[in-house]
Amino acid sequence: MYDRYGGLAHTVASALLSDRGAAEDVVQESFLTVWRRGSTFQPGRGSLRSWICTIVRNRAIDRLRGDRHRTRLDTPIDDESIEPAVTDPWVAVAIELSGEEVARRSPSFLPKQRQTIELAYYAGYSQSEIAKAMEVPLGT
Repeated sequence: MYDRYGGLAHTVASALLSDRGAAEDVVQESFLTVWRRGSTFQPGRGSLRSWICTIVRNRAIDRLRGDRHRTRLDTPIDDESIEPAVTDPWVAVAIELSGEEVARRSPSFLPKQRQTIELAYYAGYSQSEIAKAMEVPLGT
C-alpha cells in the first residue's frame, strides 16, 4: 500500500507543511494509522486513495496546529529543497485531476464560500479560526 500511495501521501503532507522532515513524520504516522485502523475503511464512502489522503491531511493539520503553539528551534538548512519528490507519474496525474475538479466546481461558489473552502482545506484552519478570520459567527 505504501508503494502505491506513499508518493501521493508525501505530496499532500509536503504541500501543507512545507517541511520535508515534518512531512515524512506525518506520512509515517498516517500509514501506521492506516495499518492499525484498516478495518474502519468503508469502500462505500470513498476510495482507498481518498481515505489515505484524508488521514494524511488531518495529521498534517494537527501538526500545523501544534507547531503554532511552539517556538521552532530548528536551524534551517539553506540548500535543502522542500519540494516533494514525485517519482510516480500517476501521483502527478491524480494531483492534477483533483485540482481540476476543484477548479471546475469553484466558479459556482460564492466568493465567501470559496474563501471558506480555501481556509479550511488548503490553510488548515479550524471552524473557529475561519469564523474569526472572516469575522462571522461560528457555524455560519
